[in-house]
Amino acid sequence: MPGRARDADATRDDLLAAARRRFAAEGYERTTIRAVAGDVGVDAALVIRYFGSKEGLFTRAADLDLQLPDLTGVRAGELAKVLVDRFFAVWEDDDRFLALLRAAATSEVAAEAMRTVFATQVAPALAAVTDDRAPERAALVGATVLGFALGRYVLRVPPLVDMTRDQAQAWLGPALRHYLLD
Repeated sequence: MPGRARDADATRDDLLAAARRRFAAEGYERTTIRAVAGDVGVDAALVIRYFGSKEGLFTRAADLDLQLPDLTGVRAGELAKVLVDRFFAVWEDDDRFLALLRAAATSEVAAEAMRTVFATQVAPALAAVTDDRAPERAALVGATVLGFALGRYVLRVPPLVDMTRDQAQAWLGPALRHYLLD
């Protein structure tokens, strides 16, 4: 195997990218430090040096910022559309989400990371635009969008996979509006 140029930042970034791919494809339990290191062409000891452990690698690789917009200026009738559009961007454009979602089904570390994303990002964003019962509303929105994402991207349920964004918006929108506004 040819030697890599010595660039710690580039190697760290390459390891994180490889880890995201592995965690997304194989989940937390089946991904090994040795496989991630092999994908980048470095020794597994280097992964431990940079991240401390498999859990440390996962935590950094799955660090997810949903980049939810400020919802306080969004009209009530448009909230669901804005959220579904943003979730689709995360689901389809950020490999960290799929890694986290797939791993959360089998790993308590990943499940806790997912709960943290919702507690620190989704719940506060939704609490700012709901009149009451914000924790319950956020939990129901979370369960709905995570269920859809699990079915579409992990389980690959044909009707969900075949839906266009507009069709998914048409199905998800009313449910999310109900959870947010009724």
